[in-house]
Amino acid sequence: MASFNATQKTIWLEPGWALVRIITGLLMTYHGWEVFDGAKIKEYAGWMPYFSVETATTMAYLGKASELISGILLTIGLFTRLAVWPMIATMLFITFILGNGKIWYGDQHPFMFVLIGLLFFFRGAGKYSLDQHFFSPKLSILVLVFASNVCFAQSGKSVATAQTTYCNPINLDYGYTPIPNFSEWGRHRATADPVIVTYKGDYYLFSTNQWGYWWSSDMLNWNFISRKFLKPYHKVYDELCAPAAVVIGDTMLVFGSTYSSNFPLWMSTNPKENDWKEALDSLEIGGWDPAFFLDDDGRFYMYNGSSNRYPLYGIELNRKTFQPIGTRKEMYFLEDWRYGWHRFGEYMDNTFLDGFIEGAWMTKHKGKYYLQWGGPGTEMSGYADGVVVGDSPLGPFTAQSDPVSFKPGGFARGAGHGATYQDPWNNYWHVSTMGVNVKNTFERRNGIWPAGFDEDGIMYANTAFGDYPHYLPNGPADHRKSRFTGWMLLNFKKPVQVSSTLGSYTANNAVDESIKTYWSAASGNKGEWIQTDLGEISTVHAIQLNYADQDAEFLGKQTDIYHQYKIFHSQDGKKWNLLIDKSQNKKDVPHDYIELKNPIKTRYLKMENIHMPTGKFALSGFRVFGMGNGSRPPAVKTFLVLRTEKDKRSAYIKWSPVDQAYAYNIYYGTAPDKLYNCIMVHDVNEYYFKGMDKEKVYYYTIEAVNENGVSDKTPVQQVN
Repeated sequence: MASFNATQKTIWLEPGWALVRIITGLLMTYHGWEVFDGAKIKEYAGWMPYFSVETATTMAYLGKASELISGILLTIGLFTRLAVWPMIATMLFITFILGNGKIWYGDQHPFMFVLIGLLFFFRGAGKYSLDQHFFSPKLSILVLVFASNVCFAQSGKSVATAQTTYCNPINLDYGYTPIPNFSEWGRHRATADPVIVTYKGDYYLFSTNQWGYWWSSDMLNWNFISRKFLKPYHKVYDELCAPAAVVIGDTMLVFGSTYSSNFPLWMSTNPKENDWKEALDSLEIGGWDPAFFLDDDGRFYMYNGSSNRYPLYGIELNRKTFQPIGTRKEMYFLEDWRYGWHRFGEYMDNTFLDGFIEGAWMTKHKGKYYLQWGGPGTEMSGYADGVVVGDSPLGPFTAQSDPVSFKPGGFARGAGHGATYQDPWNNYWHVSTMGVNVKNTFERRNGIWPAGFDEDGIMYANTAFGDYPHYLPNGPADHRKSRFTGWMLLNFKKPVQVSSTLGSYTANNAVDESIKTYWSAASGNKGEWIQTDLGEISTVHAIQLNYADQDAEFLGKQTDIYHQYKIFHSQDGKKWNLLIDKSQNKKDVPHDYIELKNPIKTRYLKMENIHMPTGKFALSGFRVFGMGNGSRPPAVKTFLVLRTEKDKRSAYIKWSPVDQAYAYNIYYGTAPDKLYNCIMVHDVNEYYFKGMDKEKVYYYTIEAVNENGVSDKTPVQQVN
């Protein structure tokens, strides 16, 4: 005991010294391993907004590589006096540059590593180390150089990592409506009724009236191929309207909507090179909103229908001759007496018309046949895709109570008339139509959502935060777990300044979360600008720029137009740094979405126009995504769902407002663990919902949303 308390004697000096060194080395190695995590590097680079993006990224990689090298060498006790200096330099940078230099309080942790590093520099690695046996200055330098090269080679790969997220509406170079009387209220872009099929590892997208189609290897970058599938004697504007596409073996087939008997059926074994020929001069059976389906047994089917008076139809075709086998059979018609969301109108009340059923698509999953369809009206927020399920391709079918894809709220609304496909990891995705519907009923866009089937065979598409950034496919996934990045909208109804304004197209329309409203500058000239204030310094991860069509001049698809612009950012509104430079861009990007290589901390963002394809410089959405610096909102305290006995399809939903929230997500479904549909509501604390199955019990919950995240959901409540 006397020996233990003696102040002049050492205790376990060498073993203790080795233990401290090894623990220090392991801690450094753990933190340094993040050099291989591109997302973490982006986050750390965002801590240095006073540097350029490239410089901040390089410094983040340098810091993490230094930690890794120092950590490994300290752990094994090799070249210790050299190894501690990268660690010391990094920790000093964190303490005095990233931090505030408060070594006695907030910045004491990194500074402690500085002191520990100095101790090992002055004393060395100690007895239990490789230095004790193999030390060689020449070897020290060689190993350090080798380790550095390995780390920076790997970090270089991370720098080159492609964008990992996308945002709806997807950024396609949409064509302008080719129909003159559809554009009397203004020339505008338009498409709808998308179909995506996979072929030889790529995605192929066909959509209404585009005079061609797109392909993509990653579901982010879409390459347009110009092609006319119809002939002069067809004398129609629709090229193609609501096309059908299917892959049979090594051949892709494409066919457009028609009530005539002389539309050709096209085939290709090399669609990427626009190499097509007619499989059939005229598919006489025709059909509007057609869809093809190849079953596992090799039998081939066709579905069609678009009406508020007639059902969807299905028929088997001879796989070799494409001639019908028998006659068309009725598949399904709307049942609005039972399902509220089958009713036409913005308020699901059959105002003006009854609901339409259209846009068939068939998916087979685990022996069941899922016949999907769009309805009840393409111009409505509630435009959705439903599904009926059967044991045979031609039925009989039983309806699923709620829509597969349903998006009645948010920036861009609607998720109807689409198709379901799989990525290389066999995850399901659903592409469908989103509405603009301002200059014409058929002014629309396309969106993509994660989809799937649960263990009970219920088909769903996850549209929660459906027009916020989502992760692209990168491996097997459970799509019931959101692919939403968690990056929140940072500038909803925040202050905006602009260079000029055309009439009533005021600046705040660019940040009001409605694709139907937009700001327009007085011209499309270079130098017009718009500036958004996030209200506080926030971490920005991505920006979506949604152009609007004001005084556009085009009819039909254009292949030689482009947008050019620059975006600057500032922390104080005075000193500006270039963030995004698209001054040399030669692509048409009407819904440009930019995921920053490295997130930045900033408050103000300013977009300067350089070139417009046509018309005025106009935006329906200057949307900034990331994370604020505050707290996520508290949970909603009181949530009421009042289902009327008079009409069990309808409910009045009311909740106590949350002061810190700018929006709410209402989730509902017919089982407490299957709340697959989501309605995003802004500004108000009530919602009239008329979309239920009158014969089912429902379950609801709600969450609040702000710039800093999402609240806890309220307890799921049963609504009889």
